[in-house]
Amino acid sequence: MPAEILINVRPQETRVAYVEGGVLTDFKIERKSSPTMVGSIHRGKVIRVLPGMQAAFVDIGLKKAAFLYVGDVRDDLDESLADPDREEPLVMEDSIEKAPESPKVPIQDLLKEGQFILVQVAKDPIGTKGARITTHISLPGRFIVYLPTVRHLGISRKIENEEERNRLKEAVLKLNPSGGVIVRTAGEGATSEQIKSDVDYLDRLGKEIFKNYEKKKTVGLIHQELDVELRALRDLMNEDVTAVWVDDSDVHKKIEKFVTQLMPKFKHNIILYQDINKPLFDMYEIDIEISRSMDRKIWLKSGGYIVIDEAEALVVIDVNTGKFVGKKDLEDTILKTNIEAVKEIAYQLRIRNCGGIIIIDFIDMEKESHREKILNHLREELVKDRARTNVISMSTLGLVEMTRKRIRPSLIKTLCEPCSYCEGTGYIKTKSTIANDIFRELERDHIHHDNKKVNLLVHCHSDVIDWIYEVEGETLSFIEKKIGRSVTFKIEPSYHIEQYEIFVG
Repeated sequence: MPAEILINVRPQETRVAYVEGGVLTDFKIERKSSPTMVGSIHRGKVIRVLPGMQAAFVDIGLKKAAFLYVGDVRDDLDESLADPDREEPLVMEDSIEKAPESPKVPIQDLLKEGQFILVQVAKDPIGTKGARITTHISLPGRFIVYLPTVRHLGISRKIENEEERNRLKEAVLKLNPSGGVIVRTAGEGATSEQIKSDVDYLDRLGKEIFKNYEKKKTVGLIHQELDVELRALRDLMNEDVTAVWVDDSDVHKKIEKFVTQLMPKFKHNIILYQDINKPLFDMYEIDIEISRSMDRKIWLKSGGYIVIDEAEALVVIDVNTGKFVGKKDLEDTILKTNIEAVKEIAYQLRIRNCGGIIIIDFIDMEKESHREKILNHLREELVKDRARTNVISMSTLGLVEMTRKRIRPSLIKTLCEPCSYCEGTGYIKTKSTIANDIFRELERDHIHHDNKKVNLLVHCHSDVIDWIYEVEGETLSFIEKKIGRSVTFKIEPSYHIEQYEIFVG
């Protein structure tokens, strides 16, 4: 299907949209105030080893220490750096998703406090968590991912043709690179010369990174990943892309140079967008679609809707029939709503970049065949997702457990912040609840006061005072009589509605 890439550049923000058949199917945003660290390589210093968690905290030059799990630690750290030209046999694996084997050695035998190590950021800091790092370095290219620290050969599972897989395998084995190679989905159909060019460049880059690591004596950055617009072209550019629109002349020149060097056959597809009367993203109403993807409730065309709630490591999606009443029977109505919801859910997961554990509460279906149909439909829709997904199962209650690889913060976490008023809880106490909190404190703390002639003054929000005088007058009189003194109220315009203070005298 014909596709276009739109790159919207502003001084502090760059946004990249991948539009397929006029529909937004992928979206990336990066701000100078919070650039992604994923893919960057650092000289790190182990500051704490935690045997009980089989993990370590590593200083890589950021505000928060990075987190290194034992499964991400190689057991040949020193050997790999000392001899990047080692001649171990290239081991073939059947999947791009299979990582090098985790070490069997406890982390306290692999790392010591104060030790310097070469690490790569695998996940950006999210919420209260620091960056997740790994010692398994990977360098992405146009057609391959190069692994300078291991001898591992893999082919993307999305390349299904067995003949093509064998051809790519033979092409890589013939090159006999000093590091490992994973052929990306974009490598399908790539010539041996193109693969060799990728391997040669990334091999030189890997050796340069090792040299810089040895030269650097303090913790900090050694290698920075490409800017978001160049990463997007490296990862998204394919034969279906008919045009790449860029609305900034300087970035247009940078992209032209990058494409000419890396994928010259696409250099004529790079177009400078110069319409000053219409913003670039208005070509396909992308801003409207982004705003829709920030809503908690998403309406379906049939009248049903889905509700999406994000926690720190969990996303919960609820499917409802809403206004859709169907035409035949209840089971048919439920099935149609769930099928429509599947497509929207897969789409929202991509645009919102939701990750971690995802629980989908589909409307209960009595027939096993219908549950199986929804599950298969979901797996088919998720094939379009560039992030790794895994659908576990569906329970008899209609709950689907799945995971989606999380590398960067979601769209909501990137564009929004917790509500300063409710502090991210999503709710505040009712006026009635606050009024009764005040009454209970008056009764608890002032009923035994020695000086009964001293009055009490309550400072609180005007809405609470109005509620007390209009609705809770009887309760106020009861409290005054019980504690034996009068209570007056003073409006504090700057107070949060839940805030109050009680003063004596």
